[in-house]
Amino acid sequence: MTPRSSQETGVLANVRLAGGAAADIVMRDSLIAEIATAPTLETDGATRIEGEGMLVLPGLVDGHMHLDKALAGLPWMPHPAGPTRLSRIETEKSLRGDLPPVQERAANLARQCVAHGTTAIRSHVDIDPDNELTHFHALMEVREMLAGILDLQIVAFPQSGVLRAPGTSGLLEAALTEGADVLGGLDPIAIDNDLDGQLDTLFDIAERCDTGIDIHLHDAGADGLAEINALCERTRACGLAGRVTVSHGFCLGSAAPDEFERTAEAMAAVGVSLATHGGAASPLPPVKALRERGVEVFAGNDNVRDTWSPFGNGDMLERAMLLAWRSGFRTDEDLEVALECASAAGARVLGLEGYGLSVGNRADLFTVDAETPGEAVAQRPRRGVVVKGGRVVAREGEFADASGT
Repeated sequence: MTPRSSQETGVLANVRLAGGAAADIVMRDSLIAEIATAPTLETDGATRIEGEGMLVLPGLVDGHMHLDKALAGLPWMPHPAGPTRLSRIETEKSLRGDLPPVQERAANLARQCVAHGTTAIRSHVDIDPDNELTHFHALMEVREMLAGILDLQIVAFPQSGVLRAPGTSGLLEAALTEGADVLGGLDPIAIDNDLDGQLDTLFDIAERCDTGIDIHLHDAGADGLAEINALCERTRACGLAGRVTVSHGFCLGSAAPDEFERTAEAMAAVGVSLATHGGAASPLPPVKALRERGVEVFAGNDNVRDTWSPFGNGDMLERAMLLAWRSGFRTDEDLEVALECASAAGARVLGLEGYGLSVGNRADLFTVDAETPGEAVAQRPRRGVVVKGGRVVAREGEFADASGT
């Protein structure tokens, strides 16, 4: 291997691969150039990043987040939200004027996620006639601020509904025109009381803007199943196969066996994926059963210490643990399923090119003080370094700038 300049080459040295082998990972021009399981000899001038013998894993992917709602960096605030979805929507709106700017709070949480090993996030952002595009513009600023440190995908999300909040559809389309990546939706029956009306609106916008859809579906029972099956049929009819996600899909966790089979088959047939946060308040969609039927299941933190929930710290290994715990996973093989939901599965849905610990892929990695991936999920040990595009962006659980300082 010929010597390379420190500006181009870094070596994440003395790490262990998931199979147990010791390795040095050579990174050049933001990519993995070599994974050497014998000592690298000719790296004069390269920047050495000490791995301390820790396990190295691909960067974590948070596939469902609400950065604009975060209270990160603020003193503790008693949780004010009411018991229903609509009460939480209204409570949040009433508090907006008393909080620091969205950009500040969202960036605080994003940096916290990076420090835990996350290198990509899909965040929904509230858009409604009162807020208009204010929160969206704030997240666009955060995306620019953290460019090269975090891949941030933005979903234009109608938190107050689509039809019950006149003017929202135009705002959603405006956000997509200005740079939002994905179109959101929310409980067509419970919130808008019009399944066909909301889906007509969303798919019309998606076709005009050539974008995918990620729709929150919390509704239980027959309503939730009707929503998912209608979504699958629209996905097929509109040619959006592989570009639509159901977020939550709680109804799948309590569906009768025949209803589950029919709905999972419909999702798999058109590539409708499922995002889950593994929360305990609602039935958990069966992760392994969905995967076995061909449905891509990935994970996200959802609400992290905000006006909707006092819980969470942005750590996707903790989220993987909660998903595994609620799923009854105990073997290392099953724990690795939960880890994949928090990493590679999310990368596939988000369309992250060059993801994974292989030569030629992006050097988006982190080290964790664990013997195996299963231990990393079950115990959530300390993180060593987080590397994005070949540069250290966090050390020992603390955010660093892209130069590693």
